[in-house]
Amino acid sequence: MKGNLYLVSTPIGNYDDITIRGLNILKNADFIICEEFKEARRLLSHYQINKELISLNEHNEKDVVNDIILKLVNGKSAALISDCGTPLFSDPGHLLVEVCISQNIKVIPVPGANSLLPALTGSGFDIEKFYYYGWLSPKKDIRRKQLLQIKRINEVIVILDTPYRLKSLLSDIVRILGKNIPSVLAFQLTMDDEKYFRGTAEEILIIAEKQNLKGEYVLILNNARN
Repeated sequence: MKGNLYLVSTPIGNYDDITIRGLNILKNADFIICEEFKEARRLLSHYQINKELISLNEHNEKDVVNDIILKLVNGKSAALISDCGTPLFSDPGHLLVEVCISQNIKVIPVPGANSLLPALTGSGFDIEKFYYYGWLSPKKDIRRKQLLQIKRINEVIVILDTPYRLKSLLSDIVRILGKNIPSVLAFQLTMDDEKYFRGTAEEILIIAEKQNLKGEYVLILNNARN
C-alpha cells in the first residue's frame, strides 16, 4: 500500500500551539519533509522527536519531489511541515502535493496554527468577508502597482510582508491608499510581545518608525466602503 502525505501545521511562535493530532503524526511518520533543517530540528527537539528529515524549499523542490514520491509509493508515510504555521500557505510544497494527487497518494491536511485567522479575529473589523492578497512584490515599482490594484478592492484586505519592509510598506500605503485608511498591524502573534496596533495607516507608520518595530506581522486594511 502507498503511504500518506500529511500536511502538518506547526506553531507560528508559541510551541504550545500544536495539536495532539499533529504531534502524534510527527511522532509516527516514517520521515518528515521540512523547509529548513535548522528550524525543523529546533522544533522537533522541543517535542523530543527524532526523525529522518528531507529538506524541500523553493530552490530544490523540483529536484527532491521524485525521491519523496518513490518513498511514498513504497509505503512510507511522510509529514510535511514549513518553518512555521500551515504548510503551503505562502510556503513551498505545491508541486509535491500536485504530484501526490496525480499518483493517487492520499494527501491529508492536519489543521492547526496560522497567522491569518488570529490577525483577523483580533483586528476588530467585520470579517464576514475579506480579501486575502498575501505577499506583495519586493520590487518597489511593482509593489506600488499592486497597491493601486488593492485600492479598488472594496473589502477588508489582508497583506503579508517581511519584517524589514514594514516601514516602506506602510509608507507606500499612506501614499497610495491614503493616510486615513483604517488599519491593524497584528505583530508577533502568539509570542510574549504580541501586540495589535490599531488606527489609521499613518498612525501605525508613526508608531513603527518611533518604536523601530521589527518582527513578524500581518497587516489588515479596512477598505470596505458601505
